Amino acid sequence: MVVVFCVFKFQVRELVLDNCRSVEGKIEGLTAEFVNLEFLSLINVGLISVSNLPKLGKLKKLELSDNRISGGLDALAEKLPNLTHLNLSGNKLKDISTLEPLKKLDNLKSLDLFNCEVTNLDDYRESVLEGNF
Repeated sequence: MVVVFCVFKFQVRELVLDNCRSVEGKIEGLTAEFVNLEFLSLINVGLISVSNLPKLGKLKKLELSDNRISGGLDALAEKLPNLTHLNLSGNKLKDISTLEPLKKLDNLKSLDLFNCEVTNLDDYRESVLEGNF
């Protein structure tokens, strides 16, 4: 007897794909069909950009730690307009200017940049807290 577990993508609210490998910046199977997704974890998947993430209008929390993202964060505001929590710790973010697109995330309440080179800059804390990045 074979038991088949079937979940429709529109039913999924949380999706953890940690340590899955991205291929050419894409995670296989991750599509805009996950219309009710609120939490997505893509820790250590080898992403170098967020430009290939699908549009996920209900997503609130995104875990992107331990990837190789160095910029191109402008896609987040367009594709994830309701994001409240963003974890970018352990990525290759070096300059305050790379964080500028995050200003467009009107609902963002939590931003984790632990272990990113940008946190070593002298005026990093003031710039981020005052939104002057």
